[in-house]
Amino acid sequence: MSDTNSQRQVDIFANDQRQRYFAELCNALYERELQALSQHAPNNLSLLQRRLAGLPYHIKNAAEHLLNHNAPIEVDVHNGSWQAKQAAKCVSSKHDQDKNHAWYHSHVRMGLPVPIYISELGVQTVELDSIDRIDAESHKLHVNKHGWFDYSGQALSQSKSLHYETRLLLPNKANMVAACCGHSWNHRGKSLPRALSLRELLLSTTINWKNFK
Repeated sequence: MSDTNSQRQVDIFANDQRQRYFAELCNALYERELQALSQHAPNNLSLLQRRLAGLPYHIKNAAEHLLNHNAPIEVDVHNGSWQAKQAAKCVSSKHDQDKNHAWYHSHVRMGLPVPIYISELGVQTVELDSIDRIDAESHKLHVNKHGWFDYSGQALSQSKSLHYETRLLLPNKANMVAACCGHSWNHRGKSLPRALSLRELLLSTTINWKNFK
């Protein structure tokens, strides 16, 4: 067989494998999103219809980005998730308010994906959110899901309960890996990772990992 034919055959096999991975990712994401909708479906019928209509586009987009990722974490095509070694203790234990304030003062911008620490009923985790409002004069910002924070990381929006706490973390490698992989901790240490929402997964594909040392 000529070198040209051999190369063509390798390319075909590589493409076939990529299509299988793409199909597996899409199936895993569809299964997860439909399960989430069955448990937390919006009461508004038109909103539910819009979310269902948008699923094919968003899921294919997420799968495509996951396959083409350039991140220091691995993709599990079987369940549509990021995978990386988990820290023994919650990454928020290294939170430094002064470093937080200095970083956001210099780098804050609209649409930036940021990690949000969440503690609820003894479970600690980190979620991805995105900045949608900035009040530079008051040194505070607003993220899409979790509300207002000052640059030091302190939550300014009203807490859901005494057992619920949020904090804006520095978007460094450790915090972003924890958020992307759904790492969770309880009083005993590591606990089972949580599954990211499709919104978080799409946010994770916009991270510029080259910014992290």
